[in-house]
Amino acid sequence: MGSIQKQTVRGADGRMEDIWALPNDEAFLLKLFTELFDDHYDKISWGPLLAGAAYELKSPRKPIRISHSDGYLTVHWGDKGHFHLCIGDIRVPAGRPNAEEIIAQRRPGRVELFRGLDRDGYPHSWGLRMFNSKDEPQIAVYFPNPYVTDFDEVTNDPDWSRIMLWEDLLPRYTGSALDGLDRRGRGFGRY
Repeated sequence: MGSIQKQTVRGADGRMEDIWALPNDEAFLLKLFTELFDDHYDKISWGPLLAGAAYELKSPRKPIRISHSDGYLTVHWGDKGHFHLCIGDIRVPAGRPNAEEIIAQRRPGRVELFRGLDRDGYPHSWGLRMFNSKDEPQIAVYFPNPYVTDFDEVTNDPDWSRIMLWEDLLPRYTGSALDGLDRRGRGFGRY
């Protein structure tokens, strides 16, 4: 894979952010999401990010099973629930009205690593987002933040060890070198 270049854009909320557009093919997404939920389940929070609602859920424990069938990834915690995420082509019964539209809508359209920037251009949040082909949010995965404690409290004293997941994933999944900005952030005070 060649290097994926960073783009700085104005996010849906009007704030600036850096994004790295990732491949949206099924094999790539299976590898990425399996790594996140199998190896980093205890570090990430995740859920839909919708206009007017942001869900930042924590995995109750290591998943008992991560499976892949008919274009869907399923992350299962047994008695603690599960979720399904469309990461590829699905089957729709023959003759079902709008079958092609249903297939196209559910398929991933846009996948990106992102970092939110403060008003001076320094990072203050890091994660991954995926949208369907209608550009509707499917999932957001939030990486550990040096300005948020394990108890979900905002702090002005950064814990830089919490940026290690981002510093590991960005070069491996984009081929891009770290640019040195991540550890220069100043938290949420200049949001």
